[in-house]
Amino acid sequence: MKKPVIILLHLGYWMVYLLLLLLFFGAFVPTMAPQNRELHLADAFVQWIKLMAGFAVVPGAIGFYVFYSFLFTKLLTRKKIVVFFAAAIATALGAAFAGMVILAVTGQHNVFSMEESEAVIPITLFISFIAMVNGIIGLVMRGFITWYGDLKLKEELNRKNFEMELALIKAQMNPHFLFNTINNIDVLIQKDSVKASMYLNQLSDMLRFMLYETKTEEIELAKEIAYVEKYIALQKIRTSNPGYIQYVLEGDPGNRLIAPMLFIPFIENAFKYAENKKSDKAIDIRIAIGKNTVTFECSNHYAAVNQVSPEQGGLGNELIRKRLELLYPGNHDLRISRSDTVYRVKLDIVQHEN
Repeated sequence: MKKPVIILLHLGYWMVYLLLLLLFFGAFVPTMAPQNRELHLADAFVQWIKLMAGFAVVPGAIGFYVFYSFLFTKLLTRKKIVVFFAAAIATALGAAFAGMVILAVTGQHNVFSMEESEAVIPITLFISFIAMVNGIIGLVMRGFITWYGDLKLKEELNRKNFEMELALIKAQMNPHFLFNTINNIDVLIQKDSVKASMYLNQLSDMLRFMLYETKTEEIELAKEIAYVEKYIALQKIRTSNPGYIQYVLEGDPGNRLIAPMLFIPFIENAFKYAENKKSDKAIDIRIAIGKNTVTFECSNHYAAVNQVSPEQGGLGNELIRKRLELLYPGNHDLRISRSDTVYRVKLDIVQHEN
């Protein structure tokens, strides 16, 4: 929910609250006037303001905003129910104490004196009740704002996922990659039918992966890595230089899950803009699986005369960043840099095993 709307909700609530207090003033003026015939209406209004400040306004504001800002976010959403109720009672009593201080300072009721000490308990209970009611309203308002925000976030996530699905279809069925791979396998059939069959099976596995596995929000990290390895293997058919591509995998994926097709856009980009295939280590791809993180690194050398930026390849870095923000908010770090003729990507993702 947008901040101006939230501010309007707060202003609307307090305007209604103060209006109700003003209506109470209008109802109680006739009962107040006979007690002091010389008391003017303006004086009665000032006295009423002092009373309401101590009995309703300040305690109500304390209850509302402590519940709204602290108890909801720090305790209730974290399911610390016992601590929540204890803090709620403490807040109500604290608001009652603040209200009684205001009443004493303004000369309305000095419950701290011996003359009015018998009124401490009823006044404390009354002000605590006012603070608690306002606190509950604050909880309801914060809950509504949070629910509405979550609803909008889910809608945004669904929309982004839909956009990503369309973009993934375009990226997955890259006609140039598919056409070149089939041609390379066709040529290889004449030279080594066994190896050609192996590559054809890998291509079949990749197509099956793209058609079925990428429809879910998360897949096994092992399957994602297997797809990457098959993609690299098929790209290697196009060069006779075994050192053109360097690929390193560290760690065991175990049962870890990850969003599908996170790495492949960067790898596609690297192959698209990498320089001469006769160069050694023109493309360097590393995947490191740690205790709590998955780190993906990809770098490629590109020709200095190349006027096309590698950042324009793949799905587009901006779209990838948005996807990461939606899927791994606060649990990822994407760094992209260019130096001389080397383009580097490093992606860290916090991901735990099931």
